[in-house]
Amino acid sequence: MDRYPPIAEHGLVGDLQTAALVSSEGVVDWFAAPRFDSPSIFAALLDHDRGGYFQLAPEHPDGTCKQLYYPDTAVLMTRFMSPDGVGEVIDFMPPDRTGIATDTHTLIRVVRVVRGTVDLRLDCRPRFDYGRAEHTLEVDDKKAVFRAPGIDAHLQTTFPLERNGRDVRGRVTLRAGEFGGAVFTVCAPGKTPEPLTVERVTKQFWDVVDYWHAWLRKSRYRGRWPELVHRSVITIKLLTYAPTGALVAAATMGLPEQVGGERNWDYRFTWVRDGALSVRALLDLGFAEEATAFVHWLVQRLREREGKEGEPLQTMYRIDGNPDLPEEILDHFEGYRGSSPVRIGNGAADQLQLDIYGEALYAISQGRELAHQASYEGWRTLARTLDWYADAWDRPDEGIWETRGGRKDFTYSRLMSWVAFDQGLQLAERFRRPADLEKWRTARDAVFDQVMRRGWSERERAFVQHYDGDVLDASLLIMPRVRFLAPQDPAWLSTLDAMERKLVSDSLVYRYDPSASPDGLRGAEGTFSLCTFLYVDALARAGRLPLARYTFEKMQTYANHVGLFAEEVGPNGEQLGNFPQAFTHLSLIMAAVTLDEALDREGK
Repeated sequence: MDRYPPIAEHGLVGDLQTAALVSSEGVVDWFAAPRFDSPSIFAALLDHDRGGYFQLAPEHPDGTCKQLYYPDTAVLMTRFMSPDGVGEVIDFMPPDRTGIATDTHTLIRVVRVVRGTVDLRLDCRPRFDYGRAEHTLEVDDKKAVFRAPGIDAHLQTTFPLERNGRDVRGRVTLRAGEFGGAVFTVCAPGKTPEPLTVERVTKQFWDVVDYWHAWLRKSRYRGRWPELVHRSVITIKLLTYAPTGALVAAATMGLPEQVGGERNWDYRFTWVRDGALSVRALLDLGFAEEATAFVHWLVQRLREREGKEGEPLQTMYRIDGNPDLPEEILDHFEGYRGSSPVRIGNGAADQLQLDIYGEALYAISQGRELAHQASYEGWRTLARTLDWYADAWDRPDEGIWETRGGRKDFTYSRLMSWVAFDQGLQLAERFRRPADLEKWRTARDAVFDQVMRRGWSERERAFVQHYDGDVLDASLLIMPRVRFLAPQDPAWLSTLDAMERKLVSDSLVYRYDPSASPDGLRGAEGTFSLCTFLYVDALARAGRLPLARYTFEKMQTYANHVGLFAEEVGPNGEQLGNFPQAFTHLSLIMAAVTLDEALDREGK
């Protein structure tokens, strides 16, 4: 067992309220419950010795493995091949179909031998509350119960278990055609899960397969890259908390943007920005129910702040809308391959990031059916927010990249301020809603003039990161998508050329150069996969189709073995950062749709 397998050597399973990572060695080394943002139960990815893990794998030292998804599902198969035989571990979680938060979550691990004979070992080592809480253990033949404060974990198997200190282990030999299994259920103290039977697990497997097949049939994508796009939308669905419709930025926390560095953040929360842009991606594929759920969640956040002091929105929230995300450091965790500090919570929740108002309005305005569903009270909330924002947009902030080096006049923040007023004006006029149109129009035009005057660098012949320098920033690749400038406007094409010179490395895109624009943190970072897909989108809109297609298809080669992306691609081509990252997958969908449409128009 690799103490710290590559980040990319994992697949994701989940039940729409939480999720687990399973390595290609058959190890569950990340799992938090009962919610995405709950304390971890398995966190060996962040500390092999203290984090806890659940291994189910063959004993044979000379075996090889291959991991894949059962087609068009979130059922993960890890196939082990050795001279003695071929076995599979099939991991899945029954998805939430109720939309009601529950404290009971089940990870099912089915073992199946295809050929020959396979000796398998089980090693289950939960470590509750990020490894900080002690637990008791009860073992009875094929059952074990781990009890920690406020939570129980039940392990049921088809083969005997034995105590191993405060953990359990087991061994089993299976021959071709034989099945085994292990079911790990977390729940509130005193609850008892359904008993493990082969019949029950078999039915659950096919129910899960049928669920994902039925859900994916809603997709209207008919483009050139169906497997890539559909894997991305399944991943976005897995990262959505069904009871509220909120999307987490990633399933994990603490995975580094640079191995050994300090850029290690907790991404298990809902960023207004990420969720808002997911609305467009979901609608492009026909998933209106999921898009609508997030818009309702977003409007509720605005309504909660009405009449209160301070900002109407904050950068991020917990998945239930709770705005409190205090950041603390887990000093007892060594971090992935020594990458510390390991943080829980996120201090960026308290930052001022003015772009979120533009993204919020962009989400609410997407699709006639979404905007038209807005109640009168919802519209009044929106209108009052824009009235306030018309007097509040012109301030320095921390920007989209959540820099910790002081506030600046970021061009992207001003760009999205323009989007906020532009989308608000369109909504008011389209649906004949009452609004102070003159105030909004004046603000929109003032933002536009300011960006054109102060966001432009004559030296670079490009729009730049902030008003006080000449640093380029890939976030501005979204300019033509939001229609701030036409995609073939000379100023925009000049900006695109500058980004190609300064930020693009063999089709991969850096978000900016931290050495030229210090962000208050030590160390470097890799290319941002989100930015690469925004680059594809911008190239396609500019009519540079050969380069757009090359970049998009080249980027596919950086996906992991099951089609998932982390946040970054490192200097050695490795995936870095929290995994999988929703923003990357939703931008992939947006780029694919834009590129498909452009290629169709050209008959290519």
